Amino acid sequence: MKFDAIGLQVPIILLPNKDVDLTRWAVIACDQYTSQAEYWNQVEEKVGAAPSTMRLTFPEIFLEDADKEERIQHINQAMRQYLGDGTLLEQKPGFILVDRQTSHAPSRKGLIVALDLEHYDFSVGSKTLIRATEGTIVERLPPRIKVREGAEIELPHIMVLIDDPEKTVIEPLFGLGLDPVYDFDLMLNGGHIKGYLIDQPKHIASIADAITQLAGPGLTQDAADRDVLLYAMGDGNHSFATAKAIWETNKAKEEDQQAILEHPSRYALVELVNLHDEGLEFEAIHRVLFKTSPGKVLESMERYFLNAGMELLLETCNSLEDAKENALARSQEQVHAIPFQAQGSFGVALIQNPKLTLEVASLQAFLDDFLRHYPTAELDYIHGEEAVAELSAKPGCIGFLLPALSKFHLFKSIAQDGALPRKTFSMGEADEKRFYLESRKIKA
Repeated sequence: MKFDAIGLQVPIILLPNKDVDLTRWAVIACDQYTSQAEYWNQVEEKVGAAPSTMRLTFPEIFLEDADKEERIQHINQAMRQYLGDGTLLEQKPGFILVDRQTSHAPSRKGLIVALDLEHYDFSVGSKTLIRATEGTIVERLPPRIKVREGAEIELPHIMVLIDDPEKTVIEPLFGLGLDPVYDFDLMLNGGHIKGYLIDQPKHIASIADAITQLAGPGLTQDAADRDVLLYAMGDGNHSFATAKAIWETNKAKEEDQQAILEHPSRYALVELVNLHDEGLEFEAIHRVLFKTSPGKVLESMERYFLNAGMELLLETCNSLEDAKENALARSQEQVHAIPFQAQGSFGVALIQNPKLTLEVASLQAFLDDFLRHYPTAELDYIHGEEAVAELSAKPGCIGFLLPALSKFHLFKSIAQDGALPRKTFSMGEADEKRFYLESRKIKA
């Protein structure tokens, strides 16, 4: 069953059989803890030899390892094994209603659905029904494509936002009195999760109707004649773009264009989340530079902004708290104030009369320029101030703290200005990210 006008498909979801230990099955999104090998070592210890999505996904911390081709082969082999030996079982066609408790929020609600990649375009200036919230780095897609192109199934860590202030789509579903299809604790401070299968046609139809109402009067059947923003990427932008790339490749190879439109790779499994859910908080994504001299970074920063027609002032602070307070006090002025820390020293970078709207945009423009001039340096995007403090205390590192984006400005900003700078915001802390749990076949 599908609803073409709103880019929605009712998927056949795969879940582990009743004998699988779900706490060891579910593993956090692959793009988390990318500089913290100890986290992934703990995951391996907890999983042991049990069936797990750790065997089905490729944590990004290992992307540069020499054995990546072998790892991809093992992923594909494990997928075939779990499908063949009954580890994964098909559910009735339907959505899964999710209630996630984290260490930071008592409840965050979501709905697992499949979205139509025909209604998505990550190109700059796209006006499709589904839009990227940040710029898509095409160079980051090939390793992800390599993993997905041979995969039998997909496991989403993708979270897609809907702007539903009246709470008409997801929240009413919790009044249906459904029995859970899973209910368990997630590993390593991940909290607790419950899921409920929604397979009754009347309930599915009511969900589709509510989403259609969100789209408003601008919705038409013709995708090319539409300028409606209905779905905005929250987490997993590059994973969704990878699915899109695979779909376009499959279309290009198929002579029977009518037949290919029914191919399962046309859709991608995601979790819809209401932007106005009380359990959804936008967190900043900070930056840490590695393998460089902090002094060189700050000197380059002054030179970069001077050449760009802006003045940069660097103020020294006694502690990180002082730097944050200083930045907060200056944020009301026409200044981008960005705290930084490096090996026990602290300060605030004050960009006078910035030419870009967001602090993250100003900083990222400099960091991109710095990496072009100093390619041996490395940049990572870090969730959580504690992790930034730990990493920036090491020799050759400097960390920058960024403010959180107001979630209430998100849809308006995307509709008016297009995609934000990459890694502008994060939905919650690292341990609040989606855990791999549900899956879906993507081979015909």
